[in-house]
Amino acid sequence: MSTKDFQVHFSNLTPSLNSFAYNLTKNREEAEDLYQETAFRAYTNRDKFNPGTNFKAWLFTIMKNIFINNYRRRSKMSTIMDSTDNNYYINSGANKIGNGGEASILNQELTGMIESLDDEIKKPFMMHFTGFKYQEIADQLMLPLGTVKSRIFFARKALKNLVQKSYGSYESLRAGMAV
Repeated sequence: MSTKDFQVHFSNLTPSLNSFAYNLTKNREEAEDLYQETAFRAYTNRDKFNPGTNFKAWLFTIMKNIFINNYRRRSKMSTIMDSTDNNYYINSGANKIGNGGEASILNQELTGMIESLDDEIKKPFMMHFTGFKYQEIADQLMLPLGTVKSRIFFARKALKNLVQKSYGSYESLRAGMAV
């Protein structure tokens, strides 16, 4: 795609990008910053865009990833140092401390359920779970895209059935995790 075509396509999507940025940030100034950062990254990486693919989705993915990275960076930076004397809170009993043992057991059981799946559906499912896109999975496994999607669907369905057999409904599982 030529630079001129890139600029035209990008400027046509500006209202959509601004709207998406505002929906992510809920703040006009942060939305403008997010849009500018997206524009900068898109222009500097325009050679990485594959012509014939969805240009709008490519830009929205760039924007979403920038937003997520900024959010993570801010959450790590906003650690509050409390220098107050905490003697009052020692015996108050207001704060409960969990040990995470139940979550660990649940995690082991779910991993076992995934391992029990047939390799034909487990491999595409695990690739998708770890972040591969459908097309990347299809290319790597040398399968048609529709086959990859259906195998991932069947893996999800099989896991849902296994979870329902072990734990009952989804609501009861969530209630058990909340305790």
